[in-house]
Amino acid sequence: MITVSLILLLLFGWSLSAIDLSEMETQGFQVAINIITGILQPDLELLLTFNQQGVLYLLIETVAIAFLGTIIGAILAIPFAFLSASNVVPAPVAYVTRIVLIFVRTVPAIVYGLMFIRVTGPGAFAGVLTMSLTSIGMLSKLYVDAIEDLDTKVLESMTSIGCNIFEKIRFGIIPQLFAMFLSIVIYRFDMNLRDAAVLGLVGAGGIGAPLIFAMNAYRWNEVGSLLIGLVILILLVEWLSNRLRAKLVRG
Repeated sequence: MITVSLILLLLFGWSLSAIDLSEMETQGFQVAINIITGILQPDLELLLTFNQQGVLYLLIETVAIAFLGTIIGAILAIPFAFLSASNVVPAPVAYVTRIVLIFVRTVPAIVYGLMFIRVTGPGAFAGVLTMSLTSIGMLSKLYVDAIEDLDTKVLESMTSIGCNIFEKIRFGIIPQLFAMFLSIVIYRFDMNLRDAAVLGLVGAGGIGAPLIFAMNAYRWNEVGSLLIGLVILILLVEWLSNRLRAKLVRG
């Protein structure tokens, strides 16, 4: 225990050595005060107006990007998940598919966003494609865990009474996986909502782009309005998703 504590203290001290305060601007503290003031005194007109520049419209666009990207990713992840499950396909196939999915998960969402923007141009469509691709990697991994925990005794019983493959899927596999898959998808949507806000910073639609523009222009009242709207949206979605997932888990 003492050795671990000493190692942690050494790492902490080494990390502090990387902090350089000499580059701080002389107006830094004043800027910090302006940021806090802007958040406490937001632009209410921007916050409550419903147009393409208003917070409500931008939040709806952000939710739409996250929702559509999650749905597309959730559907495309299903075949990859079954191809990765060692109890469904031969081990070499499962191994190769898992390697591909690891590669997909390795690349950060913002990098995918920058690549898709070069292909489709800036806008919400690039955000949807990014959310879809990043969702495939994570959802497939979580799907596999659920598939490998399938109760095979049910399928064996159905085989013994002469059920065909479609009947096995309809009455043996889907009932076992549906609730778990849906819970995983809800969890991923919660994550995608945050990622969609960040993707806006690189021009992939949503609330991120107006937020970074307002910060670069030192319009802190607008920054406050955008942040307030984003925080309220994320809290609301998290509350709803937690309730839905709790109901799914309890059956």
